[in-house]
Amino acid sequence: MKRWWAVFLTLWVATSLGWFASALAGAQSSSAVLVLTYDGPVTPAMESYLARGLDEAESMGAEALIFTLDTPGGSVDITRRIIQRIEQSPVPVIVYVAPARAWAASAGTLITLAGHLAAMAPETLIGAASPVGSGGEDLPEVAARKATEAVAAMARSLAERRGDEVVKWAEETVVSAEASTAEEALAVGAIDVIAENVDDLLRQLDGRTVVVRGEERTLHLAGAEVVDFPQNLFEQLLVILSNPSVAVILLTLGLNAILYELSAPGGYVAGAVGVIALLLAFYSLGLLEANMAGLAFVVIAFVLFIIELKVHTGGALSAAGVVAFILGMAMIFASSLVAIPWGAILGAAGAMALFVIFALQAVIRGQRRKPFSGAEALVGAQGRARSRLDPEGMVFLQGTLWEATAEDGPIEPGQIIQVTRREGHHLWVKKGE
Repeated sequence: MKRWWAVFLTLWVATSLGWFASALAGAQSSSAVLVLTYDGPVTPAMESYLARGLDEAESMGAEALIFTLDTPGGSVDITRRIIQRIEQSPVPVIVYVAPARAWAASAGTLITLAGHLAAMAPETLIGAASPVGSGGEDLPEVAARKATEAVAAMARSLAERRGDEVVKWAEETVVSAEASTAEEALAVGAIDVIAENVDDLLRQLDGRTVVVRGEERTLHLAGAEVVDFPQNLFEQLLVILSNPSVAVILLTLGLNAILYELSAPGGYVAGAVGVIALLLAFYSLGLLEANMAGLAFVVIAFVLFIIELKVHTGGALSAAGVVAFILGMAMIFASSLVAIPWGAILGAAGAMALFVIFALQAVIRGQRRKPFSGAEALVGAQGRARSRLDPEGMVFLQGTLWEATAEDGPIEPGQIIQVTRREGHHLWVKKGE
C-alpha cells in the first residue's frame, strides 16, 4: 500500500513540475516588439541607431522590430547600407511612416520598401525619390541619367515582391519625383496597412506571414509587449548636428569667435571656441550633404568683416559682408533634402552684423585711448626737475629719476616739467604748467 502511495506522490510531483515549467516557459516566450523612432535625414545617425536596434532585437528574441520613420531623405550610400542591414536581419522589420504629417521622402521611400512589412499613419506622404548631387543640386544630364537609373533599379528590385503595379509606382517616384499619400500608397500595394498608432499596427499585422532570410514566418503580434528603444547620447548628438539651424548657429558662432580673437588678440579662448564651433559646423554640413559651394560666399563675408575691422569704411564692407553671408548660407542649404532655414540664417546674419559693429567700436575706442604702458605712456606726463637742465639734467617722474634734455631753454630745479618724447631711458621735456 505504501508503495502505491509513493508511486502516486511521485507522479503528482512530476506532473505539477511539468505544468509549472510549461507555464514558466510560456511566460518567458511571450512575444515582444522593439520600437525605434527616428526623425531626420538619412545620415550616419540613422544607420548607427538602426544597426544597434537590430542587434538588440536579435539578442532579446523580439518578434519584430518597428522602425518609425520621418525623413526628408539623404545619402544613397547610407541608404544602401541600411537596406542591406534590413535584408540580413533575422528579426522581421516593419517600417512605419509616422506620425501624421511625416514623410518618407527620397531615400526614405527605398527604406520603406525594404521593410519586411510597410505601414503609414494617416496624413503621411511617401515618394519623390529622384537622386540629386551630394550638395542637393541638380546633377548634370549624363550623371543625372546614370544616377536616376541606378536608384530606379534599386527601387524596382525592392518593389518586385509586391507586384508589377508597385514596381511601376516605385519607378515613377524616382523618374518623375512623384509622391503619394498613405491612401494612394495602400491602393497601389506599396504598403501593407494604414495604422493610427503602434497598437493599431500590431493588431492589423498580427498573423501576417513574412519572408525572413528566405524562410516564411508568421508574426504573432497580438498582446506583444511594446519595448521602446531610445537613441543613445552619441546618436542624439548626431541628430542635433544634422539640424540645418544648428549648423547655421555653429557656423555663425565660430566666425564671430574668430573675429573677436582677431580684433582683441591675446586671450586665445575665443579663438579655440571658434575653431571647435567651425569644425562642428563643417561636420554638421557634411552630415546634411550641404552644397559646399556656398561656403565661398561665407568666406568672402568673413574677409569683408576683417577688412572692416582694419580699415573702418563706415559700415559699407560690413553691409556687403552681411549680404554675402545670407547668399552663401542660402546656397549651402539650396537642397531638396532639407528646407532652407531662413529664420536661422536671417537671425545669424543680424547677430553677425551686431557683433561686427560692437567689435568695430571696441577697436576704435582702443585706438583713441591713451596708452597705459610703454614709451608712449610717458608722453604728456608731468614731473619735477631735480637738477638744472641746461639743456641736460635729472628729472623725477612717476617715482623714478630720469636723464632728461630740456627742449625750450634752461629749467631750474623744482620746476614742473612735461615729457614730450622718450627714447629708451632718456626723456625730452619742456616747462610744464
